[in-house]
Amino acid sequence: MRTHLIYLFVLLFIGCSKKETPQVEITSNVITLNPSGYSPLSANIQLTTSIPVKVSVVVLGKNGSATNVTKDFDVVSTTQQIPILGLYPDFNNTVEVILKDASGSDLLQKNYTIKTNPLPDGLFPAISIITNVTGQASTGMTFVSYFGYKSQPVPQSPFAFDNFGDVRWYLDFSSHATLKNLFYDDGFDRLQNGNLYFGDTNTATIYEVDMWGYVVNTWPLTGYNFHHNVQEKPNGNFLVTASKLGSSTVEDFILEIDRTSKQIITTWDLKQSLQYGRQTLTTDGTDWIHVNAVIPDPSDNTIIISGRTQGLVKLDYSNNVVWIMGCHRGWGTSGNNVDLTQLLLQPLDHNGTSITNPDVLDGSVNASDFEWNWYQHAPILLPNGHVMLFDNGGDNRNFSGYGQYSRAVEFEINATNKTVKQIWEYGKELGSATFSHIVSNV
Repeated sequence: MRTHLIYLFVLLFIGCSKKETPQVEITSNVITLNPSGYSPLSANIQLTTSIPVKVSVVVLGKNGSATNVTKDFDVVSTTQQIPILGLYPDFNNTVEVILKDASGSDLLQKNYTIKTNPLPDGLFPAISIITNVTGQASTGMTFVSYFGYKSQPVPQSPFAFDNFGDVRWYLDFSSHATLKNLFYDDGFDRLQNGNLYFGDTNTATIYEVDMWGYVVNTWPLTGYNFHHNVQEKPNGNFLVTASKLGSSTVEDFILEIDRTSKQIITTWDLKQSLQYGRQTLTTDGTDWIHVNAVIPDPSDNTIIISGRTQGLVKLDYSNNVVWIMGCHRGWGTSGNNVDLTQLLLQPLDHNGTSITNPDVLDGSVNASDFEWNWYQHAPILLPNGHVMLFDNGGDNRNFSGYGQYSRAVEFEINATNKTVKQIWEYGKELGSATFSHIVSNV
């Protein structure tokens, strides 16, 4: 009898302690394609459920799990607004929605089919993946600040494609009241908060938008117009390349905009710090420098600017030149009466020895392991402190009268010794196939 009582107690204990998995039902679901009207390869799924859940979604890729787009959402609720990104155009996309309890255990999976429209004819270039080395290519999408167009010049449309060349996201502002004539020039970038930002020449404004194209914030360039490039500083402020309204010259100002107050707090007038009259690479007295990029260098609280027809220049916050990287021909005195020849970087060969050939310094010829930047764009600071940029070649590399080729090139700069050493390059061997006369990036 005692044995039977113990056995019965154990059965009761097990039965009472067993935790049953809660049951969940989807009580309603509504799918909206392109909810913003500006992101055609996006959707929104609105769900209501019988019990509070959190959600994970997977957009199934055409080429295996490496092309899946996944996202986990932490909100636990009976009502879910599920944003979907990464759909294929002109395709019946399968989207897995996994409902989970608060601890993350799966409760239910529901698959949805979302049919999308084809890409607009002539809006984007054809994309061919020549080499896709599994395990070596970066994961995720490649974002493109597309400048080219076939059917219409504006609005410009950024897009993203996966490692198999399939377009999976783009923005189309053609129906937007303000951005229907968007001209972002050098393109868009991502903020530290994950949103996108860009400048617009036609509205003289900096915009922050989300991945669906909703405008989150704006910063007007009062008294100036936007040209080419805006960069977020580590403190959140913006550096902007600009033209001053009413000036007899263009594209020769840098602005710093306070992110919170939206006020211009620092101004660099490049006619003062550089040599307005230098006509080595251009004879245009109005667009004499064509500044196309600015980046902050937090290591010494300076900025680096790219003047398409003058070179790469580092400036401090008092508009003083720290160094100039470019061919040595034609340099003299700045607008504020500084001898700029003393601030030119001295090129080094791969052994670290100074290159003294006057024709190399002048830019007429190249050394075997060094050549100057010509009509460059898009400088970036690498983690090791080196500078990488897109060396266009323009229409007058080595004063030859034509461009020949473009390069991605990495330089090591010693600001103290005023030296520059070429570390790496790619593109020269491809010749005209990858020559880009204007803009471009690396």
